[in-house]
Amino acid sequence: MFSSRLSLTALLELCRSLKHYLGAGLTLVDAFAHQHKRGAGAMSEVAGLIAADLRRGDSLESALKAQAGRFPPLFISLATVGERAGMLAEIFGELERYFVRQQKLKREFVGRITWPVVQFVLAVFVLALLIFFLGLLPANNSGGQKYDPLGLGLLGGSGALIFLGVVFGTLGGLFAVYYLTRRAMANRASVDRKLLGLPALGPCLRALALGRFCLALRLTTETGMSLGKAVRLSMRAAGNQAFVAATDGVLADIERGDDLTFALGRTNLFPEDLMHSIAVAEESGTLDAVLRHQGDHYHDEASRRLAILTTLAGYAIWGCVGLFIIIAIVRLYSSYLGMLNQF
Repeated sequence: MFSSRLSLTALLELCRSLKHYLGAGLTLVDAFAHQHKRGAGAMSEVAGLIAADLRRGDSLESALKAQAGRFPPLFISLATVGERAGMLAEIFGELERYFVRQQKLKREFVGRITWPVVQFVLAVFVLALLIFFLGLLPANNSGGQKYDPLGLGLLGGSGALIFLGVVFGTLGGLFAVYYLTRRAMANRASVDRKLLGLPALGPCLRALALGRFCLALRLTTETGMSLGKAVRLSMRAAGNQAFVAATDGVLADIERGDDLTFALGRTNLFPEDLMHSIAVAEESGTLDAVLRHQGDHYHDEASRRLAILTTLAGYAIWGCVGLFIIIAIVRLYSSYLGMLNQF
């Protein structure tokens, strides 16, 4: 929400445009200059800054790193690979297909979670209105007490505002704590690793990271880049600080002569089936094909896990809505019985 990173739509449009411009024979400077003129909003601004850096003689890698907050790690890593290997048009084509998939996942998530969220918000406001209107009713008991539907001492307009403030303030506070914790670079790796271990959420985050890793490793190894450099770029491209933090250990194992499967397995970030597939691929010389297959597999896995996550989130929201309604009904019924006992 508060990130300056370009949207998926903007990244998709940029990759598509650069693919066509470079494929048509335009230079990299001209390609970004055209995008600066024809793009819109933040995309036009960023393309203009990159074009200016390229005109001064900077490499694409340096120009992108100067705008690192605007691009995901995968984009920067693969663009760097494309520049070094002289296959930028192909790389941007692969990135375009990747962002198309990510956009589809995002739309699926929004489509599944929108209605439960709307129900939750409506339920909160219905209860706030209930608190407000019941607080306006005259007391009908000897103690002079008015209806308190939630049993929290919230009555009338002030009670409704307090209720809304507590509910949405708590949600905002939780989001702020998560956001600020992730912003603290010293803690991001440990936070991301803990998130990977959470039920439902962890498998979804892991599948997304593994899909990016497989895509990056396939493209970097196809260029003939050394294994150490390919792994470093691929771990960074995973877009998860737990993977980035494990990079040095993986590279140290490779430098000692260990194979890639052993080095990756020691991080406890990669599942056994992926490790087995990579081990077989290394022996048979089919690493590119296996990584392509695994990348598609983890994209499908992320979609399936995302569906499970949104379903569970929907059930949780419906559970909160039901709890609010049950509490209100019980309190009203108790008040009604109290009134009957006075006669």
